[in-house]
Amino acid sequence: MSRQNQPSETDPRIDAETRATDADGVAVESALVGDSLEVGYPTTDEPVVECERIDLPKSEITALVGPNGSGKSTLLKSLSKHLEPDAGTVMLDGRSVDSFDRKEFARNVGVLMQETDSLGSISVEDLVYHGRYPYRGMFEGVSATDREAVERAIELAGIEHLRDAELGQLSGGQKQLAWIAMVLAQDTDVLLLDEPTTFLDVHHQFRVLETIRELNEREGITVAVVLHDISQAVRFADYLVAMRDGELYDWGPPEEVVTEELLADVFGIEATVIQDPELQVLPKRSLPKDRT
Repeated sequence: MSRQNQPSETDPRIDAETRATDADGVAVESALVGDSLEVGYPTTDEPVVECERIDLPKSEITALVGPNGSGKSTLLKSLSKHLEPDAGTVMLDGRSVDSFDRKEFARNVGVLMQETDSLGSISVEDLVYHGRYPYRGMFEGVSATDREAVERAIELAGIEHLRDAELGQLSGGQKQLAWIAMVLAQDTDVLLLDEPTTFLDVHHQFRVLETIRELNEREGITVAVVLHDISQAVRFADYLVAMRDGELYDWGPPEEVVTEELLADVFGIEATVIQDPELQVLPKRSLPKDRT
């Protein structure tokens, strides 16, 4: 762990609600916090991820970045209750996520993992209505509030023209926007997305990220998103979590975190970082494996 941007245990900023700081060093409130996490799978003897502390600042977009196998998705699964940590705690607004039942958690946190169910014959509109399940009892019908939430989600995702299409008929980018609309219909304050742009063409990558940014700006939603493209993360995120070998390498605003040293150590590339007029990453070449 080369530059984990975390205070010591004696730092007064450490508590259940504040630990993150903005570019000026001012403490900001965190919506979701993971503390002293060790996360693994039944098939692994040792933890895949060890994380002393991770914060998702409230009403901000945080991007988890790093090479394949660095633990980004595993860490997100531990925050989303998809994977129970072997050690440590996850707190949502100061309350342990273990105290939330399934529906209560889904009313607070919207989650879209890479492994989505295959629902090829369902219409886009019906898929989006699935996002309202946390608010309905077993025998309750669709309410006016449900319809309003679904219409809002479809409009925000920009898929009004696809509402009657079957999911299996859509392109990869259209399908991803439909799944995002389903999560938006949950009407949560926190949104966790695992690689939502993977396998999409550049147009749809930007469409997805622009939708996320618009939601954040309009509604103040807290977002954590796993991204492979460091340039996109720099452009769309307020904070970055850089991971390497299952640990946090650095954490903070992009202008503080993204350095040529980080790009070499974490991504194994030689690159130039430009901060005028805005932060840009200009890759040059890959570095030998023994460099990283």
